[in-house]
Amino acid sequence: MSSPQSTDGTARESHAGEADERVHWRTLVSDALRGRGAAPTEGPLISAILLLAIPMVLEMVMESVFAVVDIFFVSRLGAAAVTGVGLTESLLTIVYTLAMGLSIGVTAIVSRRIGEQRPEAAGLAAGQAISLTAGIAAVIGGLAAWRAPALLALMGAEPDVIAQCATYARILLGGNVVILLLFVLNAAFRGAGDAAIAMRVLWLANGLNIVLDPLLIFGIGPFPELGVTGAAVATTIGRGTAVCVQLWTLFALSERLRVTWGDLRPRLDLIGRLVRLSATGTFQIFIGMASWILLVRIMASFGTEAVAGYTVAIRVVLFALLPAWGLSNAAATMMGQNLGAGLIDRARDSVWMACRLNLVFLGTTGLALLAFAPGIVGIFGLDGVAAGHAVTGLRIVAAGFFFYAYGMTLTQAFNGAGDAWTPTWINLGCFWCFEIPVAAWLAYSMGWGPTGVFVAMAVSYSVLAVVSGILFRRGKWATAEV
Repeated sequence: MSSPQSTDGTARESHAGEADERVHWRTLVSDALRGRGAAPTEGPLISAILLLAIPMVLEMVMESVFAVVDIFFVSRLGAAAVTGVGLTESLLTIVYTLAMGLSIGVTAIVSRRIGEQRPEAAGLAAGQAISLTAGIAAVIGGLAAWRAPALLALMGAEPDVIAQCATYARILLGGNVVILLLFVLNAAFRGAGDAAIAMRVLWLANGLNIVLDPLLIFGIGPFPELGVTGAAVATTIGRGTAVCVQLWTLFALSERLRVTWGDLRPRLDLIGRLVRLSATGTFQIFIGMASWILLVRIMASFGTEAVAGYTVAIRVVLFALLPAWGLSNAAATMMGQNLGAGLIDRARDSVWMACRLNLVFLGTTGLALLAFAPGIVGIFGLDGVAAGHAVTGLRIVAAGFFFYAYGMTLTQAFNGAGDAWTPTWINLGCFWCFEIPVAAWLAYSMGWGPTGVFVAMAVSYSVLAVVSGILFRRGKWATAEV
């Protein structure tokens, strides 16, 4: 009698398990978008990673929309307006570099404190980050807004561009606090495991920007016609509103990360720790950005067609990499929280799992770019020699995606552990000491021209992945102090 009952019970259990699994996968995306589900230190690794990664991927996509929307509407105002926007974006690169560097330090500290089950300490760290960011923004904003016309002239702007776009530059540079805080506060939310909040505020910011841009630029309805200045006002209102929602959530609503007014009072020891991590992270980001500039300089020696092809290829590459950065950021949060909880093996395993997931995504993306490169380049209106350079470059760089999937995930994992110097040295070696010299050698000495630059990029991705993998296996990140 017992055997049939046991068999029947096992069968029922098996069917229930299958049903649960189907429900799990069916609701995973919904849970991720709503900020529900288990903590990064609990449950199956793949579920924990995807619950973080899905909103982080969407957050990264939303961040890229700002510049695209602005340039779409401003392009209707003529070449001078577009030039002013482009030059101002170049100046804002400094702000973005600082924002991303600060974000590395904030994510590492907050995730570690949450993993240690010390939410008050995590809130204090977030409060110190707010105070530090506000101070930095005040210095940059005051100087940059005051000297905005001179900065545009320094970037090579003609008098008509300065006359039309000086106020645009003043507003964006002077209001850089909303850019810095948007990045830093979202990093705090991600570190606390609440990536859905970070995603939602960027949806809000972009929604407002998309609606306000045409209204303020062209003076539709009761709104004043501000021209290119309207784009700066719309963007600042969008980001500023998102920051207000972030602060309201931190001070009153969040269940995972709560900040009090007392947490804003400067604590030199905590600010010093945050500056140490963030300064290293900022240098790390600067290395990557500077390498792009040096590659453009090499490409420029081969003419306008080469630069045009390179520009299109790299824009497609960067857009394709954005979702992968979301997975990499998820690995950083998993690393920080699990180390804080003392779960070293889970921290390590979560990073390798994130690497494999990223390989699936970027590998698929790379194959698509290899197959459809001519059609993708055609969307941008290039033809002739420039189109040929873009197609060749897109295919070569896309081939390196298979390796970069591991490299970008592992470097972010080091950052999440609080070991920001390791990926900094890796980037310095792979991009400045390897990629740039190899690109110059292949382009000039070997006579490969622009193709040599693209090959150097793909090879450097491979070297980055191998070096990162070797150093990660050594496990020194497990002893990093945050």
